[in-house]
Amino acid sequence: MADPSFFVGVIGNIISILMFLSPVPTFWRIIKKKSTEEFSSFPYICTLLNSSLWTYYGTIKAGEYLVATVNGFGIVVETIYILLFLIYAPPKMRVKTAILAGILDVLILAAAVVTTQLALEGEARSGAVGIMGAALNILMYGSPLAVMKTVVKTKSVEYLPFLLSFFFFLNGGVWLLYAVLVRDSILGVPNGTGFVLGAIQLVLHGIYRNGKQSKHVSNKLEEGWQHEHLISSSTTRSHDRENLPI
Repeated sequence: MADPSFFVGVIGNIISILMFLSPVPTFWRIIKKKSTEEFSSFPYICTLLNSSLWTYYGTIKAGEYLVATVNGFGIVVETIYILLFLIYAPPKMRVKTAILAGILDVLILAAAVVTTQLALEGEARSGAVGIMGAALNILMYGSPLAVMKTVVKTKSVEYLPFLLSFFFFLNGGVWLLYAVLVRDSILGVPNGTGFVLGAIQLVLHGIYRNGKQSKHVSNKLEEGWQHEHLISSSTTRSHDRENLPI
């Protein structure tokens, strides 16, 4: 009889793939509008680092090939998302995204790999990488809450993508079950936390799903820009446009 954990792991991989792909509608909107608007790059930067560490974990720990394969897919997808942010974000956000990605996805990842390869071996190495991955899993699951202030202020979840929150919730629950079956607390703790944080995000969607404030604010900003356009010189127009909220 097949091990139930294998089937749960396969289901977890499928859900993880759907989670990685869930922002596609958001990025299709960004491409069409040629603007990242008020969307945050932070969740994708965190998810790329998270996927990179779990891919590393899956390659150095025996029997964790399911973890390695799905997170390898995540590396490719999240890299594409970040590149799109660098293309369509306004200058300040582009610089911020590049700096954060450089620090988290290049420097910290490289430091983690080099340190664990030189200083640790065997179970100690995989354990250390797993603990780092667990901490980043929690950060990844909670990263959409970075826009929580915007959600509450505008009473709209326009910039808190529902599919991302939903699949964070579902992914956390399935991988928590997998962790229980294989008795892996390193997988269980962060995914249990992700299950809870995903639920919090869905609660926000439930409270503010009919919010209209975000559209109202956007209309006011557009009206204000049009007014300035009529009365300002070309130099002033350029300055005002650069300082509009994105």
